[in-house]
Parts: sequence; C-alpha cells; structure tokens
Amino acid sequence: MSKVLIIGCGGVASVAIQKCCQYSEVFTEICIASRTVSKCDALKAKIEAEGKTATVITTATVDADNKDAVVKLIRAYEPVLVLNLALPYQDLTIMEACLETGVHYVDTANYEPEDIDEPVWRAAYEKRCKEKGFTAYFDYSYQWAYHEQFEKAGLTALLGSGFDPGVTSVFTAYALKHYFDEIHYIDILDCNGGDHGYPFATNFNPEINLREVSANGSYWENGKWVETKPMEIKREYDFPQVGKKDMYLLHHEEIESLAKNIPSVKRIRFFMTFGQSYLTHMQCLENVGMLSTSPINFNGVEIVPIQFLKALLPDPASLGPRTVGKTNIGCIFTGIKDGKEKTIYIYNVCDHQACYRELGSQAISYTTGVPAMIGAALVANGTWRNAGARTIEEFDPDPFMDMLNRFGLPWVVDEAPATVE
Repeated sequence: MSKVLIIGCGGVASVAIQKCCQYSEVFTEICIASRTVSKCDALKAKIEAEGKTATVITTATVDADNKDAVVKLIRAYEPVLVLNLALPYQDLTIMEACLETGVHYVDTANYEPEDIDEPVWRAAYEKRCKEKGFTAYFDYSYQWAYHEQFEKAGLTALLGSGFDPGVTSVFTAYALKHYFDEIHYIDILDCNGGDHGYPFATNFNPEINLREVSANGSYWENGKWVETKPMEIKREYDFPQVGKKDMYLLHHEEIESLAKNIPSVKRIRFFMTFGQSYLTHMQCLENVGMLSTSPINFNGVEIVPIQFLKALLPDPASLGPRTVGKTNIGCIFTGIKDGKEKTIYIYNVCDHQACYRELGSQAISYTTGVPAMIGAALVANGTWRNAGARTIEEFDPDPFMDMLNRFGLPWVVDEAPATVE
C-alpha cells in the first residue's frame, strides 16, 4: 500500500525497519538510505535471509546533511513519506527536502544543532533562552517554524514518534481521553534497569545522550520554565518489575509540546534513572573537556572532542547480546474526573534479552524503533493526517495504543500508583 523512505541505519533504525517488515500490508516497499550503504545492505540481507516478509527492500546512499541529495533520492524513489532515523542535527534538512518534494515526514527526536558555537545560531539560541527561560540546546521552535509551510502543502510532519518523546505523549493523550476531564500534573519516568557489563557506555547515540544528561535540568510549572543545575533534583522510585532506582530531573522535549497542548496542566517533570558509576564517568569526561562540541586542533588535525569520544565508546547497536534486565518507561498523571481528584500510572516494561532474541537489539533501541514504525504506519495509511508540523499528542491516541500492544510494547494502567514527591 505504501512506499516509505527510511533515512538512517543505526540501532533504532534497525528495529524500526524490521518492524516495518512485520507490517507488510502497510509497508509494501521500503528504501533504507544511509551515508554508509554497507549497513543498509547488511540489514537487507539479514531480513531477506529470514524469509518472513513480503516487503520489498531497496537500499541507497545519501548524505542527510545535503538537502539536494535528499531531494534527489526522494524524487527517484517517490515514497509517500520519509521516516527520519538519522541524527537530530539533520531534521531540518530532511524536513525541507520533504516540503520541496511533497511527501510526509516522521521523526523521533527534535532538532538540535551540531555546532553550538556557530554565531548566527548562537545569537538566536541566547535570545530564546531569555524569552523562554530554559537553556537546553534542543527545542521544538526550529521545527514548529515549518508548521505553516507543511499546512499549506497539505503535508503531515509528525514530530517525536519515539518513546520519550513519543509514547509518553500518546499516554498523555490517552489518559486525557479516557481517564480525566483535566490533567494537572505529569511526571514522566524513564528507567533503564539493564546492565551491559561495560564500565561506561551509552544506550543511544553518545553525542546526543551525553549532551542531554550533562545539561541543566528544567520543568514546567504554573505557566513557566523552572531551570535546575544538572542532576540537582534526585528522587528514588520503586519501578514495577525493575525495583528501586535513583532518578534525576532532566530537561526533555515532550515537556515543551505537552505544556503547549495540554491546557489544564500545572506541572510537567521528566526523570531518568542513572547509576553512580555512569554519573562519575560522565563528570570526569566533562571536567577534562571530552563532552565539548567545539573543534580543537590535535597534531594539525581538527577534531571535535565528543565525536572522538563517540568513536572510543561501544556502539549502542552492539550492546544487545550482553545487556540484561528491563526498562520501565511511563507517566504518572494526577487530575480531575467528574469533580474528583485521581491519579493513574501508564507504563511499559521491556526486557532487553527478549528484544535481542526477537530483533538482535537491546531494549533502548527497541522502545524507540517500534513507536517510530507505528507513527510512520499511521501517517502512511492515512489514519493520522493533519497537515502541519505537529507533535504526537495532537492525534487520536487509540490506534497507536492498540499497535503498541500488537507490536511488542504492551502497556499497563495502574490506578493506585505511588507518586513522586
């Protein structure tokens, strides 16, 4: 029924692509494109050797930093949409290519710049910091700026169809539709109880992960942003099927879109679990400058420290066979239903080794790749079509929630949960 171009072939993309091939009635044809086409060819060969899909797979080389190259590929392949599973640095380039060629767009994470010292971007960033009150390098303003162009073109740009952002926002829309008249408080909890055995590694792209974790935290309360120092706010929570874990308040992109689209909300916070070993390693690396994105000269060669660090660390896509344990990601909602206050907790538990047995992936890639496929499927088959650049909570949550159960991320509703103080 649909031809879909998928840009990227890392850990998340591998999951999303294999899940697309489990849903051949929608994804009749896919093209996997990456700067390193050998990765695409290897994944194609793996899927075809298994002989379980009717999806026709092709591969291509593309430089996602080059809009003209993306445009050329889209025109040659003629997909109904582009699923962007490249780096967040490349979101705007791919969005512009979709506008130019008249195809729908889906991604999993909002735009952030690769070079945070570029003068024009830096000036706009500092202006935004003063106006909005948070200093994270990533926010939706860059992509929301394309809203009218997508709207006028009659195209849907679905932003943030991963797990967080993504499923957490769908959980919010589902809770508001089925359990509340108003939602006042949202706590998003992201717990990875897995163990990969390395002294230090990141579960997704190290550049994105380390920049996010080492930045100031922030949360939304009473109509404004409240910013905190990195790891300043710590809580302990007893996660179902995982146990008690320390978690820390971070800035996260879905806070921004939920604050915009859930009008009654009074506070939104995001917490992620970390072990002490991870935090100690990260602080040491930050102290010696290894998390810097500013180029330096080393023996006559210009290198970016965090990119060099990325080359040294284990590839997140390689962690699957050695990672054990479970993730628990969900949202605790407090609000009003029929004049009475109530609290519920909607969450998913995902087992690392079960993911590896199914797709050769660890659970972090799995929990992002599955929702990426679902969002793409709902746009491709016409279930979710609302022209403009929109975040995922703006759509009917029910078909997405049904597909989570169908494709490996079943969810639970706890109507008497412990809350976070």
